[in-house]
Amino acid sequence: MRSLPRGLSLIIPTCLTLVVGWIDNITGWEVSLFIFYAIPIVQAVWWGGAAEGILISILSGAVWWFANHDVNPYNTFLGYFWALINREFYFIVVVFAVRGIRNRQEADAAYIQMLEERQQLEADIVSVSEHEQQRIGQDLHDGLCQQLAAIGCAARVLADDLRAENSARAEDAAAIEESLRQAVMEARDLARGIFPVHVDRVGLSAALSDLASTLSRLTGLDIRVEEMDEVHIDSPEAAMHLYRIAQEAVSNAARHANPTHILVKISQNAQALTLTIEDDGCGLGSKNKRSQEGMGLRTMRYRASIIGAHLHLEPRVGGGTRILLTLPLTSAPT
Repeated sequence: MRSLPRGLSLIIPTCLTLVVGWIDNITGWEVSLFIFYAIPIVQAVWWGGAAEGILISILSGAVWWFANHDVNPYNTFLGYFWALINREFYFIVVVFAVRGIRNRQEADAAYIQMLEERQQLEADIVSVSEHEQQRIGQDLHDGLCQQLAAIGCAARVLADDLRAENSARAEDAAAIEESLRQAVMEARDLARGIFPVHVDRVGLSAALSDLASTLSRLTGLDIRVEEMDEVHIDSPEAAMHLYRIAQEAVSNAARHANPTHILVKISQNAQALTLTIEDDGCGLGSKNKRSQEGMGLRTMRYRASIIGAHLHLEPRVGGGTRILLTLPLTSAPT
């Protein structure tokens, strides 16, 4: 009804007011239908607005006046008129009360819509970010790694030729080949970290193990993965979010906590999957406050909310930080 022209929103309340007045006239003064005049008033305000409600209020007063004019118990015209004023006051109160309720409902609906749009925007941002990471990882693997490997092959051939000529430059060419080989290895590690192609139903543990191995080589830290139970996740989306959360947690610890050891534990039972990331770094003190409240933790919390998981950050016994993620298996998106 709210989408109809404002004039049409008065038709049903007007007809209903006339029906109530007709019944009021039949039943007489002793059986008062006064409260039922509020029904069309509420409809008019809800469908049209306060102006429509006031018009129906005036109409209701007039209908009540004529419906009870011949049978009212008042001895004077002034007494009857004052009764009409009282009823009109009641009708106007109903108008503004209903308008307040309607405005609150509209405000709540607008707020809910804003939250839904914000949630959708955040989901789109995460999706675009994930797509870009995969694209960059694929480009690194298929583009840069292949070019570096080709240059390394050329350096190897050059080193062999120089050795055949007993040239003193042969060792330099071999050193260039070794540097290129290390560069290819690091580029592939980066590509695999950005785009873990085997994160699937049974590949999460393997992907986390590769992540730990890669980051251990890049950072020099002792990063280990401990799988306490055999983990199976039916949702590739949930597996990817779990991988990204672990990746962000380990990277944050390596950058900000100055740890020597980082442990990633993953376990699963019939009710839930648990992912734990522990480090023996500087912990949750004031020096690390900035990293706790940064984009990384907010991203981890948002990824956890997407898949219906709970993320908890707490101090680790013995020093350091412990991040605990619990994913009810019935909440994982499919």
